[in-house]
Amino acid sequence: MAPKTVLITGCSSGIGLALAVKLAQDKQRRFKVIATLRNTAKKEKLEAAAGVALNRTLEIKELDVCDERSIRGCINSLPNRHVDILVNNAGVGLIGPIECQSIEAMKAVMETNFFGMVRMIKEVLPDMKKRRSGHIVVISSVMGLQGIMFNDIYAASKFAIEGFCESLVVQTLKFNVFISLIEPGPVVTEFETKIYEEAEKADYSQTDAETAEIFTKIYLKNSKAIFSSLGQSPEDIAEHTLKVIGAAKPPFRHQTNAIYTPMTALKHADPTGALMTDSFYKLVFKYDALLHVSLKAIRLLRWQAHKVRQGARLLGFR
Repeated sequence: MAPKTVLITGCSSGIGLALAVKLAQDKQRRFKVIATLRNTAKKEKLEAAAGVALNRTLEIKELDVCDERSIRGCINSLPNRHVDILVNNAGVGLIGPIECQSIEAMKAVMETNFFGMVRMIKEVLPDMKKRRSGHIVVISSVMGLQGIMFNDIYAASKFAIEGFCESLVVQTLKFNVFISLIEPGPVVTEFETKIYEEAEKADYSQTDAETAEIFTKIYLKNSKAIFSSLGQSPEDIAEHTLKVIGAAKPPFRHQTNAIYTPMTALKHADPTGALMTDSFYKLVFKYDALLHVSLKAIRLLRWQAHKVRQGARLLGFR
C-alpha cells in the first residue's frame, strides 16, 4: 500500500515535533509526513530529530494556521492537494486572572486554537468528502471537557474545539471521514514551561491582592506538582496518537492519561454541576495538603512502574 500523507501543524517543538518524527520513522513506512511550521526559520530542532527521515518520509513546509493564503498555498503545493490525515496540533496558551488579560490576547488564543483548526478543516474536508476517505485528528485537551481555574480562555478555546467537532463528526461519517479528538492532561513541553515561567514574572496589579495570591501561591504551586506527578511527555502523546491513527475504526475521543478520567467524569455524574465544582473547590482550598501527598504518592508509583518496564526491556521482555 502507498504511504498515507499526514499533514501536521505546529511542528517546531512539543507534541507536533514528536508526532511528526514518530510517523516519519515508522518501521513499516506507512506515512509520508508533511511537517508544517509557522516560521521555517525554527526548523533546526525538527530537522535534527528527523534524522535520515528528513526529505524522505518527512518534508517540512511553511504554514500559518491564522493565514488562509498560507494554508491554501501549502495544500496546493501537495500532489493533487491530497491529505489522508490532517493533524491539527498548532496552539497557544494563556493562564492567569481574567482581569489581567487583554481582549486582544484572548482573541489571539481563539484565533490560533479554534479558528486555526477551522481554517485547516475547511481547506481539506471538501477533498476528503469527494474521495470519501480521510481522517481529521485534533489535539484537544481534558480542558475541553473540564474547565480549570485560571485557564478560562484556554479552556474556552478547547471547549469550542470539542463542540465544533462533536457537531461536525455526524456529517463527516456519512462521507467515510473520521474525526478524532486527542485529549491529553498535563504535557511537559517547552510550550508549557515558557507559559509558567512568564506567569511567575507577570504583573497582577490589575486584579485584587487575594486573587493574585491565589494564582501565584496556590495555582502555580499546585500546577508544578501536578505536572511533576501526572505530566506526560510529547512522545507519550505521539504514541497515543499513532494508535488512534492506526485504528481500523478511529475513536471520536481518546484521553491519553487514565488518571484524569474520573475528574472529567464528575460533571456527567451530576448534571447540576454541584459535584464537580464542590470537589474542585475543596481540593484547591481545603485539602491542599492531601492533594500534594497524593501527587507525591502517584509520582513514586509512576517512577517504580517506569523502572519495572526498563528492567523488563533489559531482560528482553516487551
